[in-house]
Amino acid sequence: MRPYWSGQLQISLVSFGVSLFTATDSKADIRFHQISRKTGERVRHQKVSSGDEAPVENSDIVKGYEYAKGQYVTIEPDEIAHLRLPTRKAIEVSQFVDAKEINPEYFEKPYYVAPSDDIQSEAFAVVRKALQETKKVALGKIAFSGREHIIAVAPYPDDDLPGLMAYTLRYNDELRKPGEFFGNIKKANVEEEQLSLAEELIKRKTAKFDASKFKDQYETALRELVEAKVRNAPIPQEEPAPQPTKVINLMDALRKSISEGQKPVAAKKPSQSEAPEKGIALVKPAKATKKRKSA
Repeated sequence: MRPYWSGQLQISLVSFGVSLFTATDSKADIRFHQISRKTGERVRHQKVSSGDEAPVENSDIVKGYEYAKGQYVTIEPDEIAHLRLPTRKAIEVSQFVDAKEINPEYFEKPYYVAPSDDIQSEAFAVVRKALQETKKVALGKIAFSGREHIIAVAPYPDDDLPGLMAYTLRYNDELRKPGEFFGNIKKANVEEEQLSLAEELIKRKTAKFDASKFKDQYETALRELVEAKVRNAPIPQEEPAPQPTKVINLMDALRKSISEGQKPVAAKKPSQSEAPEKGIALVKPAKATKKRKSA
């Protein structure tokens, strides 16, 4: 499989070759075209010059930056490809952090990281093991896809698959300020009995994470719609949202949820020597424990 990016991973004077592979794959099977409602034919898009409306071939199109009104400086693809940017060819680790220090909203996209060849495997294995033992994540920067990204590198948690994971991170100024959304939430006292019932409800519905149990129902519903159209069959109708028959208070809702819930799932407590659950270290935010408030 062809790597998405190849280069050096540098930690001070230690450097070795790595290859990044995209860890995600789009599974959407249905693709739509734009169709004219009048003719039923596909709509074609043609690029034209704004000056004379003449068609322009892709080979004649270059990027342009408007530095003054109506004045552009053009940039050729080769000029962009040869930007003086060290992170195009190397990930230079600038620091290490505890995994729990990186809040989930910063994570953007995952990549699998492997040594670029067998010669690089020794240094790769040593760095991976050191990250495991110290429970640290390496932070650096990498350039691809037309921009420079922050990147976090951590060991893949399964020792039977001794690779590394890399995650591109969002920059701080790309995230909206949480105070804009959470600042006006009305503060409420939490009653001890309500909290105990809520914790019991969570305990009863706790199970080991299994990603295979989650399916894209939107894709399924879309396919049913398309197949019905092809067969001229009745179009599946959206089910109406359930309407509450009566208003019940929070305490009653909690009690009823527990009484109708499934039996508690016995969770195995990991020993201190056991590794953390797969993927948890990089998605669990650091949160201060809140003291319970009684009414």
